[in-house]
Amino acid sequence: MDDVRLDKYLWAVRVFKTRSDAAEAIRNNKVTVNGSSAKPSREVKIGDRISVRRQAVTYSYKVLDLVSSRQPAKNVPAYCLDITPQEELDKLNVPRETIFVFRDRGTGRPTKKERRELDDLMEAVLYDDEE
Repeated sequence: MDDVRLDKYLWAVRVFKTRSDAAEAIRNNKVTVNGSSAKPSREVKIGDRISVRRQAVTYSYKVLDLVSSRQPAKNVPAYCLDITPQEELDKLNVPRETIFVFRDRGTGRPTKKERRELDDLMEAVLYDDEE
């Protein structure tokens, strides 16, 4: 096997649940190969370093072997080495900032507009640390 698409490789080694999720993350510049942004159709080569940003954590992987079909979880270490630094993994255990929005009792669930505002606020808090 000479070449494998980046989106297909990330799906095959179980970094993403679906290939379309992998392609979308690549298009949104959440995935870099050897430090540079890539397209979903980029060919992966043995020895490449792939970084995937998910929320506050940037996971790093080294390509050990090429594979185009989805692998069982027990076979993934033969194709991909997780080289994520420990300080990145420690970000998962940081207590999240809690935002409490006061609502009068009996007013019911938030409306769609209020829900969007809450989601935007939470996203701003989560992604504020990255920049």
